Amino acid sequence: MNFRPLGASGLTVSEVGLGCEHLQGKELSDIRRVIDAAVSGGVNILDVFMSEPEVRANIGIALKGKRDKVLLQGHIGAGWVDGQYCRTREPARYRHFFEDFMARLQTDTVDIGMLHFVDTRADFDQALANGMLDYACELKAKGVLRATGVSSHDPLVAQQLVETGKIDVLMFSLNPAYDTLPPETDVDGLFKPESYQRDSFTIVPERLRLYQTCEALGVGITVMKALGAGALLRAESSPYGAAMTVPQCIHYALTRPAVASVLVGCKTAEEVEQALAYAQADDQARDYAATLAESPKFSLAGKCMYCNHCLPCPSHIDIARVNKFLDLAAMDEKVPETVGAHYAALACSASDCIKCGQCEKRCPFGVPVAERMAKAAEVFGR
Repeated sequence: MNFRPLGASGLTVSEVGLGCEHLQGKELSDIRRVIDAAVSGGVNILDVFMSEPEVRANIGIALKGKRDKVLLQGHIGAGWVDGQYCRTREPARYRHFFEDFMARLQTDTVDIGMLHFVDTRADFDQALANGMLDYACELKAKGVLRATGVSSHDPLVAQQLVETGKIDVLMFSLNPAYDTLPPETDVDGLFKPESYQRDSFTIVPERLRLYQTCEALGVGITVMKALGAGALLRAESSPYGAAMTVPQCIHYALTRPAVASVLVGCKTAEEVEQALAYAQADDQARDYAATLAESPKFSLAGKCMYCNHCLPCPSHIDIARVNKFLDLAAMDEKVPETVGAHYAALACSASDCIKCGQCEKRCPFGVPVAERMAKAAEVFGR
């Protein structure tokens, strides 16, 4: 298992994490098997948003003796009222249910405290007006939280929250299909076939800008819905007519800027093993670019997807990383200091490009690599 820094939070997370939502309604023995399989396979981050009391208690029991091996991503604003899950923005309730979370998970600290399911401007305003964000910051100041976060499906709302400067981690729904949807698509629209009734798809700039902003501000991204609720794994249900594999979906997410961990929802130990197979998969098994490029509906002409098909480079340039830093630099009139520092740390720079053209022949998306290397050398001065 590989590990990555979670933005500037100071936390380090496994590239593959566990989303625990499918454990609700399962027996304790089944929950133990899933969590044991994940932890023994190197997973060190678990997302637990569910407010149902029994599943919280059972996960706490399953984690006994393992708490120091995992980072818990818990949610502020997930409630349980009259036997049903709800989103709550009432201070007394969200405080109660977060304290309940810690009690049932048998922990006095939570590694990442997520403002739960903030998907609209009204949600955003409530999170500020009702003190949810202040509460998370207060818990962090007391050492109860190690990092503050927010979960969202909306790129515009998530962008606003990230830009407050008070968010360390963003949990976001991310996969190649969702990345093609207009920013005004609501969470229900992500799952509706009619949302994808178009002749062609391309990455929308609002989502790319969100990922780039997180990278520039040091906000780490943990990914939900990487498999599109399983729809991406079957050609007949994939919105662009091509089936992807679990390793391909995970790798797509991990090559987006700022992404640190992909939280795969698993209900059995066997599903955990399928997700963990990513860690041992070779480049060919992880390669999503060929699948997307061959889809008649997926249009990415001229857009770098950071897939590294362009390599090897005779000048040893890490072309995907140079392109990523160039995309980040384009966000502002002046190159952000952090982006410039990351670029300066590269062993080989864009100015080392000899314009041999081999990378362009291998690129499945027709990226004008030599032109972009010249632009990067101009922007970064080497």
